Amino acid sequence: MEVIETPQEDWNKPKNIPEFKVDPIIVLLLSFITCGLYLIYWNIKIAEVLNAVVEREIISTPVAVFAGCCLPVNLYFYYIAGKEGMPKVYQLTGELQKDQSTLLLVLGLFFPFAAAMIVQGDINRLYK
Repeated sequence: MEVIETPQEDWNKPKNIPEFKVDPIIVLLLSFITCGLYLIYWNIKIAEVLNAVVEREIISTPVAVFAGCCLPVNLYFYYIAGKEGMPKVYQLTGELQKDQSTLLLVLGLFFPFAAAMIVQGDINRLYK
């Protein structure tokens, strides 16, 4: 009996998405242990992923760096990620498209580690 492999259906996914799959708990722990310095690196990598998913630059590298240091830029980062980046991620993963910009904005103001965990959890679904 011959086994026939079915090809994966990835015709609707962009080919140039960089892989950045990290467990959201690791994001929380590393952010806490490094007093938030890990979030600067994390912001840069997530900006690269979201820019590749949307296929245009929505978050530049300088904005991603300053988002780890400056509160107003941090709020902008999470707002743009929730408003423009995450709906495209949901579309590619086949999930219900929702606008999480308000949630990420509020969490980015009070609990940026939690906002990072939510974004990372949704980004990880791209790589399944």
